[in-house]
Amino acid sequence: MTNTCSPPEDNLSPFNIILIFTIMGMECIIGIVVNGFIVAINAAEWIQNKTISTSGRILCFLSISRIALQSLMILEITFHSTSPQFYYKDGVYDTFKVGFMFLHYCSLWFSSWLSFFYFVKIADFSYHLFLKLKWRITGLMPWLLWLSVFFALGYSMLFSYGIYTVYCNNTFPIPSSNSTKKIYFAETNMVNLVLLYNLGIFIPLIMFILAATLLIISLKRHTLHMKSNATGSRDPSMEAHLGAIRAISYFLILYIFNAVALILYMSNIFNANSSWDILCKIIMAAYPAGHSILLIQENSGLKRAWKQLQSQVHLYLKK
Repeated sequence: MTNTCSPPEDNLSPFNIILIFTIMGMECIIGIVVNGFIVAINAAEWIQNKTISTSGRILCFLSISRIALQSLMILEITFHSTSPQFYYKDGVYDTFKVGFMFLHYCSLWFSSWLSFFYFVKIADFSYHLFLKLKWRITGLMPWLLWLSVFFALGYSMLFSYGIYTVYCNNTFPIPSSNSTKKIYFAETNMVNLVLLYNLGIFIPLIMFILAATLLIISLKRHTLHMKSNATGSRDPSMEAHLGAIRAISYFLILYIFNAVALILYMSNIFNANSSWDILCKIIMAAYPAGHSILLIQENSGLKRAWKQLQSQVHLYLKK
């Protein structure tokens, strides 16, 4: 079963298309700057201390994957809008789609491991298996991160088999010109697309939901314990619980919007440069930047470094 997109039609004026592509470009640039900041701070810690924390290592993997993802988005937007003959060549279209899904899966896996790590370090359970995991998670995490890269690569490579068929349907003359314009079509096997996409996100999303559920259970137990001992309403452990739950909740909300936009965009059901097609691209470009900004807000070290950077930039601009 295939779903064939309609011919690419410019439903928006050239000015509006340029304006929206500018918005997408700004989103990508903001995302690259924010994620570059996260990488730089953790790299500086690594150089200074000759070691890096496990959470810092995960953040580096996550930020690097998002820098690559948004760089690829800028590259795809450029070729798609300026050189469609090159973009729709045999192999080029599939390469962009496979690369896009690989980096998307990497970002999802690394975000899942970050939430899982927060859960293991913050949650308060006395089960033997959990305590053993709590003790070994630091040593296991580098292996889990690289294993995720291979999983993401394996899942994304499946998108190059029988998912997309690109061809030139016809040519038509351009008014007031002696040249002609080619119309490109992209057939999409929707069954394979949806199946492979859901297969690729199933494990990391289950990890997210499990970590969030167990953190809430741990927070509830901790709150009941505090009430029974007549202690204050807040303590560092409770703040850590709430911070981790907020971070996971932010990601899940953003990811739902991104996942819907991604599956619609990959399915080619909208005309190129139509309002719906561009809206999907805007949402996909906003998601990596938005979540990384929220991560900075929820990480005390990154938040402090960001404020120091802002003050230095402000002083520099005043000179």
